[in-house]
Amino acid sequence: MIRPAILNDKNGMINLFSALNLFDTYEMEFMSELVDNFFNESLGEGHYWIVNDDNVITSSAYYAPESFGQNVYNLYFIGVLPNHQGNGIGSSMIKYVENHLKELGERLLLVETSGLPNFEKTREFYLKNNYEKEATIREYYKEGDDKIIFRKKLSRA
Repeated sequence: MIRPAILNDKNGMINLFSALNLFDTYEMEFMSELVDNFFNESLGEGHYWIVNDDNVITSSAYYAPESFGQNVYNLYFIGVLPNHQGNGIGSSMIKYVENHLKELGERLLLVETSGLPNFEKTREFYLKNNYEKEATIREYYKEGDDKIIFRKKLSRA
């Protein structure tokens, strides 16, 4: 069941981040702090964490408004436990995000990811879900690690 995240989900969300093996120690601390800030309501209005709860947190997503874009959101994180990938959970999660944003009257959803080879499946996921590759910022994250930006136009509700 996809639903808004609640405080009791925090440990399951942290376990998910860890299971993905995408984050170094600093990035794991950042993600944990981001979740904490969400639950203490210090991120501001319009920030959302959702989870897929199937007696365990199998996936999670975080999205928030872009500071200078009118009715533009950024999907900052989406992840599915490795042993649950390939079953449509990620597509269901991103569709939930899109539908929620359409209900809010938002017009554009941006997603960014790494250009490294171990993110190839991630980039394929966005293309499969009808996102357009909009831009590449070479060596953005670090030398040899490009930022790939995808976009999807949302129908106004």
